[in-house]
Amino acid sequence: MSSSNFYSHLTLNERIIIETGCFNGSTKKAIAETIGKDPSTVGKEIKAHRFITKKFSLPLECANYQKCAYARNCRIDCPDFKQFKCKRRDKSPGVCNGCEKYNHCRFSKYKYIAKFANNEYSSMLVETRVGFNTTCDKIKEIGTIIEPLLAKGQSLEQILLSHPEIGVSLKTLYTYVESSVFKDLGFDISAISLRRQVSRRIPKKLANVYKKREDRKYLNGRKYSDYKNYISDNPSAKIVQMDTVYNDVSNGPFIQTFLFVSYHFLFCIYHEEKTAQSMNDGVLLLEDILGPKLFQEEVEVLLTDRGSEFYRMYEIESRPDSSTRTRVFYCDPMASCQKGKLENKHEELRYILPKEHNLNELGLCNQEKMNLATSHINSSKRKKLSGKSPTELMNFLNPILFEKFKNFGITEIESDEVTLRPSLLK
Repeated sequence: MSSSNFYSHLTLNERIIIETGCFNGSTKKAIAETIGKDPSTVGKEIKAHRFITKKFSLPLECANYQKCAYARNCRIDCPDFKQFKCKRRDKSPGVCNGCEKYNHCRFSKYKYIAKFANNEYSSMLVETRVGFNTTCDKIKEIGTIIEPLLAKGQSLEQILLSHPEIGVSLKTLYTYVESSVFKDLGFDISAISLRRQVSRRIPKKLANVYKKREDRKYLNGRKYSDYKNYISDNPSAKIVQMDTVYNDVSNGPFIQTFLFVSYHFLFCIYHEEKTAQSMNDGVLLLEDILGPKLFQEEVEVLLTDRGSEFYRMYEIESRPDSSTRTRVFYCDPMASCQKGKLENKHEELRYILPKEHNLNELGLCNQEKMNLATSHINSSKRKKLSGKSPTELMNFLNPILFEKFKNFGITEIESDEVTLRPSLLK
């Protein structure tokens, strides 16, 4: 076994061997010896790219669930609770491929598919290597050419036509300028120097010469394609879409929005800051409001975007007792339409909280005011709901769920009293 092969990336053929080994019930050590890798490499590969094909229906994987004397009301302190363990799934090889008990096993099941694993890994390599493929010397050479010409009022397009030796595309050159690459190296070149800057989007933050590599491992098994596969396997799963609404990114306030898709019901949490921790706390608050059992039933799937405030959502998927709280999935980049129902709901929220206004000055100063706005939105009747409001729909389909929100402060407003204007909060 050569050292170069030992440390190289896994290939598709090697992943196919891993999949075959899993199907045959081979140990990780045996698979590793076949492909000339360390057993830990095989173990990490399987764990990183396996995916769940069936989730156990109860909160806890109890080996005694078939003979449960407590009506399957699973609790970690149950005297009969015995953690289910599967040598093949939990130890080696780590997945259920080829297991003879696969079809009638009712516990959570995982599979490893070589093709899917290879595609997922290739995608991760692309995403983590995004940045400027150039050197400082090349940037200085380009800056020396374009600085005096921009000062004369020439456009980047004109400069490129006159100086093909620059050797980059127009789009790349715009990216360099708008990311302050030249400015960081001492050139008097900034986004405001561009003739078309008024019609181009200005980035919120100026990037450095080299874009920092981001850790996107949290997306493994949680992309929108994984979401579609999960919903295809679990068509009755209850879905909640989540996002953040705000007007001033530096001062807030920030609104964490949840849309219970089955009921068209909007729930909002008021935040003073937009951080990953505050958004995680918002989900935990929702669980406190509903209770663990009802939360798990109604928030089986949590679909959100890839905003920086949501990158730690994977931390709330499991409870301290290892039971599943929810499944988190992320939309594709720049694809807000994938949670379009919530985006449409935001339009109604904007009737009360229009953009380009200070939300505190509009009267949104605490959770009580947030509940008031949410109550009026949810009490508005909808033609698509056969003339009913989301509040009426939830109260009819799941009165226990509605009672939980009612106890928190979401009330039903008489139809003639519904107000969707900023004056509501004054």
